Amino acid sequence: MAELTATKTILLVEDGRAEQQLIAGLLSQVGFEVVAFDGVEPAWAWLNEHTPALVLLDIVMAGQSGLDLCRMIRARPEFSQVPIVFCTSKNQEFDRFWAMRQGGNAYITKPFAPKELVAVVQQYVK
Repeated sequence: MAELTATKTILLVEDGRAEQQLIAGLLSQVGFEVVAFDGVEPAWAWLNEHTPALVLLDIVMAGQSGLDLCRMIRARPEFSQVPIVFCTSKNQEFDRFWAMRQGGNAYITKPFAPKELVAVVQQYVK
């Protein structure tokens, strides 16, 4: 696997264009490079060539879900130290529990406070 990615690169997988632009803008303002995809397949293809500092995932997407991608990432030993943060509209306690069981490190519900999102990402990417 090629290590072509800067240490502050965030992989964002979000199928909502407005949310994708909002999140990428927020994280770019505080110094992160954001690589964004709208689905699991293109994100997985990118991951086969790069290692991000953090993965930020929506859960509900067309085709495979963010939970599917989380399990795929956690199955690869080279990604064992990459934090995964879910950012989703699924706000039930079981949703949070299940996402964390799949290998997530943190869980943010939409709508979120911009400061909260930035703080959680900065907590995992120093």
